[in-house]
Amino acid sequence: MEQFEAYLLAHLPSAPSFHPHYERSLHQMLTGGGKRFRPALLLGVVKAYNPLLVQSAFSAALALELLHTYSLIHDDLPAMDNADLRRGIPTLHKTFNEVTAILAGDALNTYAFEVLSHAPFCDKVIVKLVRELSSNGGLNGMVLGQAIDCHFENTPLALDQVKMLHIHKTGKLIASSLKMGAIIVGRDDIAQELYDFGIDLGLLFQIQDDILDVTHDSISAGKTTNNDEAKNSFVTLLGLENAIVEAELLAQKLTLQMESFDENLRRELSPTLTHYINRHKE
Repeated sequence: MEQFEAYLLAHLPSAPSFHPHYERSLHQMLTGGGKRFRPALLLGVVKAYNPLLVQSAFSAALALELLHTYSLIHDDLPAMDNADLRRGIPTLHKTFNEVTAILAGDALNTYAFEVLSHAPFCDKVIVKLVRELSSNGGLNGMVLGQAIDCHFENTPLALDQVKMLHIHKTGKLIASSLKMGAIIVGRDDIAQELYDFGIDLGLLFQIQDDILDVTHDSISAGKTTNNDEAKNSFVTLLGLENAIVEAELLAQKLTLQMESFDENLRRELSPTLTHYINRHKE
């Protein structure tokens, strides 16, 4: 991922003007760290089936990271989670102000599709990638999940409703990362299988985040923790011990599925997936 990190730094959004900090606000959360989990999934699929396309796929991976980063900026806003820390640094509305944070998020959202429109693929592939990213990150994906999450604060939901919430809020963008990799290498035959795997992976990722929220402090987590009391988190609904059991069952299911991947895909994705699948045990 070092090459991708260098690519990201070389393609930071450029917006020079007389505004005192607009351009800096666009860079802060992108350069402040992050797992780069979604880009790693996309690039892992590409490397498994066509290593020569990895460099070209950096643009699609960057689009994913841009959209994800915008979602974090907005998620941390006072009107939503009102968080002070993200990726180990102050959130944008704390560094600057709420207006700057809103506009920086808006800018990164649209810049993601600008970057994707310039990807070095044929128009047909670019359209497929745009469709995948927008449908999973937009009104019927991540944004819907966020809307449900915010509206039902302090209103307990049923377990299947909580799963639906987090499949949309977290799972769909993770699932689209894997499917976009399959689209780039022309593997439509495995695209849906990878997407379904990604939905379960995203659900596990969210359960783990809910566990980490109550078991880690803000410094070790790199973001504001103990911030989900009013939310429909898995820990709030199930309790910590049962949430850990739920995570372990899902981790076992995903491990078995991963072992059924073909040799190339397993080789490229296993290092990343094994770490994240077992994150709740840390």
